Amino acid sequence: MNEVFVKDVLVQVCELRRTFGKKRVLDGVSVDLRAGCVTGFVGSNGAGKTTTIRAMLGLLPAEGHTLYLGRPLTAWRAPSRIVGAAFGGVAGHPKHRVRHHLHMIAAGAGVPDRRADELLDQVGLREAAGLRLSALSLGMSQRVGIAQALIASPRVLILDEPANGLDPHAVRWLRDFLRTLADAGTAVLISSHLLAEMQQLADRVAVLSQGKVVAEADMSDLLAYADRQSVVQIQYASDDAPTLAGLARRQGFALRRTGPDTADITDISREKLARLCLDLRVPLFQLSENRPSLEDSYLTIAHEEFKIT
Repeated sequence: MNEVFVKDVLVQVCELRRTFGKKRVLDGVSVDLRAGCVTGFVGSNGAGKTTTIRAMLGLLPAEGHTLYLGRPLTAWRAPSRIVGAAFGGVAGHPKHRVRHHLHMIAAGAGVPDRRADELLDQVGLREAAGLRLSALSLGMSQRVGIAQALIASPRVLILDEPANGLDPHAVRWLRDFLRTLADAGTAVLISSHLLAEMQQLADRVAVLSQGKVVAEADMSDLLAYADRQSVVQIQYASDDAPTLAGLARRQGFALRRTGPDTADITDISREKLARLCLDLRVPLFQLSENRPSLEDSYLTIAHEEFKIT
């Protein structure tokens, strides 16, 4: 297997398995990371996300293998130019100052100090370059960790829970920053236990449950699936029931009567239904929508496809 064979797939994770004692924590995890794509790795706490990432990077022994541009990471002479990773903040001596810390990381990676200075600008920390690592807020620490991971301009970026504890402004910055990296061709993997958080950050999601990838989907497909599961609840004049039934047949949506003048409707948006009823001069006395969360949607997909409960 080589880079030419799978051009846009920069990372291939193949059948990773790992046991702690008698517990199987990874059970055949496989996933691809593509150039230009932000992939969200989603699962509850304890699902195996961090274990998978550490196994991918060779930090934990595991069965199976991970290929970076068609080769094991150990086959690359300068692995820091292939993949960079951050695990929730920055690892360094608490008394070191931010700029000095990044200069040391740059020296270890064989890149000039100016690369560290460029990254301080990119992550918005030039004004904080003189702070000690111990003085950083959680959000600032996350940014320094990202800068550290990017010091050698790797083709792949892996971030474990990068939005943990961030305020909405910082999450927006993270989203825009990762989008810029992906648009430049980087393959990005971010993990989280919150799928709604991934809605803001990821192009694609892989759902991990009980040590297995139980579902993979483009975020747009998952959002569309959630839309299809929405239930529009209406109340109307009982005399209009035949008109609404005919409208349902013509437009292809499902109408289930829940009372003499109420109904649940699926397969159509609330907005479109309102426009159609307005055109037909059918008054609606109640028009509300019950939309499942993304978490509910992905659990439904996992249950339907893999019988996961």
